[in-house]
Amino acid sequence: MKPTAGFLLIALYNVLVAHASVVENFRECKHFLYKGTPPAGILDQNLKKICQRYANEPRFVTLYDPHKHIPVYSAYTFKKSDGEKRVDYPWMYEPQLASSKGSGNMEPFPHTNLHQNFEDTQAVLQDYADVVLYERGHLNPDQHQSEPNDKAATYALTNVVPQIREFNIGPWFKHEDRIRRRLNNYCRGQAYVVTGVTTSGNMIRRDNIDRVGIPEYMWTAYCCTDYDKNAPFYVRYKFPSFAAYGLNDRVNNHVVELPVKRLENFLKNKMDVDKDFQMFYRDCVP
Repeated sequence: MKPTAGFLLIALYNVLVAHASVVENFRECKHFLYKGTPPAGILDQNLKKICQRYANEPRFVTLYDPHKHIPVYSAYTFKKSDGEKRVDYPWMYEPQLASSKGSGNMEPFPHTNLHQNFEDTQAVLQDYADVVLYERGHLNPDQHQSEPNDKAATYALTNVVPQIREFNIGPWFKHEDRIRRRLNNYCRGQAYVVTGVTTSGNMIRRDNIDRVGIPEYMWTAYCCTDYDKNAPFYVRYKFPSFAAYGLNDRVNNHVVELPVKRLENFLKNKMDVDKDFQMFYRDCVP
């Protein structure tokens, strides 16, 4: 039977959607989310959903604020890793934040000064160039990935926020490594991680213009329903899910671990979320 014009249009639309990275929903990348469901109850309608693609494959998802030029959160699947950190990948940007006609893959920043074409919608390298206090801190860290392309994909500015250096290389790094070792050793199935930020209005400025939102707190939560039931109790009670947060500052920046429900209650006073705010579908109950 000859396909109809309507059928062809639907097929074309599906092809286009399958290759889009700034998306209406996370359907293409739902396998990075527990039960295919993103955190519920975040209210800002201006946020952008990004299926972070690298080398023609989706790698993780990000909810992005195009006005503060930072991610609200990145969600990813943890890969068992030796913790090796790579720093030789180029920093990349998201073409489709600037234009719907842009590439569906993240791309390295150009060597020539073409940033004016897309710096209205996202952070660029110059935003971090002369900032002394802050480093580019990953939400999806490369230490939580194992394959080279998955590691490379974490080096997108849509996946980083300004972190105080002492916090980034100190308490937060130690917590990322603690979670890496815990999930390596005791998570038997797939672990889903969501890592994000809260802000208080402080911004990195460039040329007297507010450019990049500075996180007040960093937070993270994981969900692993298939875990080692014989693990020591001090580890076992932190499954199937657990969470943490820390102050992005030079002092009082210790990371607090706590149940996911307590993190959600903490964030209700720090983020624009409704009463049904929930990190994982049905609270990551197996």
